[in-house]
Parts: sequence; C-alpha cells; structure tokens
Amino acid sequence: MTEAVRIAVAGARLIGQRHVEAIAFARGATLACIVDPTEAARAYADGLGAIWYPTLAAMFEARAADGVILATPNQMHVENGLECVAAGVPAIVEKPVAIDVSGGEKLVAAGEAAGVPLLVGHHRRHNQLIQKAQEMIGGGALGTIIAAHAMCWFYKPDDYFDIPWRRQAGAGPVFLNLIHDIDLLRCLCGEIETAQALESNAVRDNPVEETAAILLRFANGALGTVNVSDTIVAPWSWELTARENPAYPPTGEACYLIGGTHGSLELPSLKLWRHRDRRSWWEPIDATVLPVGIEDPLIRQVRQFAAVIRGEEAPLAPAREGLETLRVIEAVKRSARTGEIVRIGEKSIIDKKSMI
Repeated sequence: MTEAVRIAVAGARLIGQRHVEAIAFARGATLACIVDPTEAARAYADGLGAIWYPTLAAMFEARAADGVILATPNQMHVENGLECVAAGVPAIVEKPVAIDVSGGEKLVAAGEAAGVPLLVGHHRRHNQLIQKAQEMIGGGALGTIIAAHAMCWFYKPDDYFDIPWRRQAGAGPVFLNLIHDIDLLRCLCGEIETAQALESNAVRDNPVEETAAILLRFANGALGTVNVSDTIVAPWSWELTARENPAYPPTGEACYLIGGTHGSLELPSLKLWRHRDRRSWWEPIDATVLPVGIEDPLIRQVRQFAAVIRGEEAPLAPAREGLETLRVIEAVKRSARTGEIVRIGEKSIIDKKSMI
C-alpha cells in the first residue's frame, strides 16, 4: 500500500479547519502539521495532537510535509506560494490565487518555471455533479450552448460586517463569493471573452459592493448573465443548493441554468430538460434528473492533490486556471467602475458602440 502523503495546512481559521477535516477522510493523505503564528492555532494543533509551526520557513526546515494547503489570508497567497515554490513543495493555494492579476501571473510563472505543482482551491471542480455536467455538455446532450444564467443571492447578517475589512473595497461578494461561480461557468461553458457589469451598495452604503449584475460573452458565442448579492434573503445560491457544506441549510432550488439548442440543464439538481420528439415550443418537454455521487469535493480535492504529489495525476485545478478566473473577476470590477465592456486579459477598454 502506498504510504500516505503528508499534507500541511497553513492558516487555521474556518477554511483551514475544513481542509483539516477533509484530510482526515481522504485516502492516501495524512495531516502533517498546522502552520500559523497565532496562539489560537497552536492550541488548535494541540487539540488535534498535531505538530505546530509558526511559519512555513520553520516547517520547510524540518521537512515536515510533502505538500501544503495555503488557507492563509488572500493578501499572503502570492508570498506564501512563492515560499512553497522556493522549497520545492507542491501547494494548493486557496482562492483567489492572488489579490490581483499581476501577483497571480508572478506566482504561476514561478511554479511553472520551477516545475513545482501549484493548484488553486476551486474545490467545486471536484464536485461529482459538476464533472457529470461537464460530461453531458461535452457529449452534446444540450446541443450548442446558447446562454447561461447564474444566481448568487444570499443574506449576510449585519454582525458579519463588524469586522472592518469586510466593509472595505475588495471584500464584497464579487471577489469573495462570485469567483467560484465564474470559475464553474468557465468549466461548463468555455472561456469568457468580455464582461460588462453594474454594482450597487444602496442598502448598507459601505465602500464595497453588495450587489452586481453582470453580462458575459463567451468565446464560443454564448451569452451569460450573472446576478450576485449578499443583501437579499433568497434560496438561490450554490451554498444553499449544492449540499456541499453542512453549515448551509439546503433549499433544493436551482442556481445555474445552462441552455442549448437541444436541451437545458438545471444545477445543482442535474435536471435535464428536452423535448420528447420534435424541438418546438408547441411540443411536450420533459425533465430527467441524472444520478450522481455526493462525496465532499474537499475530500476529493485532497485525494487528487495527494495523487499529484505522487506524480500519478495532473492537477484538476492548476493555479493557472485560478489566474484565468481572476482575470474575469478583475474585468468585472473594472467594468463596474467605468461602465464599459471589458475584454478579458486586455488592459484596453472596448467602446460600447463597437459591440452593437
């Protein structure tokens, strides 16, 4: 039997603790240590019976791990990721891979040049229902993809904003939450070519956005609409529909709709709508719900990370994919500031009239 891969978790707050729990259930992996300078993290490690290190440097010096999951604050992702590359230790960098595209480019380039695997924590790519949806779309079950719609409505309670940084620019639902949804739209519908967005902070009046409406054009010609808000009481968000995280009460609703010339798909229910015979709005249309496994995608992510470290598999979510998703988010934010249509990956802004 292959010896378990030793995985360190850097950052021992909520998401770091979720990774620790996932490692405990992932075959082929074991928790190596906790890396976090705080006394609370040290006490947490003691409670687990785990080794504790205050810094990545101390952990690398001890050669305590074969891989690292970086669940540190967003602002530290590039710095910590570069430390892992310098030490030759593969890492999963929690999303976002960086706080801006330039930092993400630096990190991704360093990992690729050194041949050190860097993955991004877009764990939804490991969800079995997403993989099934990719299989269906790739196999032509929907025909040619024409349009997609994503809903991301939920209500963050007032005390959530008692922490000052959550009221500041860069901490809104576009950057913190929607980045996962944009990543899945890229997985399911292809690369995104342009973005146009409006934002609002009309309810709380904080410097950060609380609502955004976004129009996307995919490279294959499909169009997408996305609506996100953290100030709406509603059941339509991935967290409240996908049953990934037991912290969120499931609603059974749909949050993504993907439409094609031969059928449409609801997610996360995997409900496929198609006409029985002739395609026509005059003809009966039926829905089929496809069976799929429900294993925790965080566990699947850890298990795949261990396989990457052993050299058995290529990363399912390499850091470069996180960078490409970040480019879209940056374009959305720039469009919201300027009112223009922004081409992904280009600094220049397209005049609206040129798209009519």
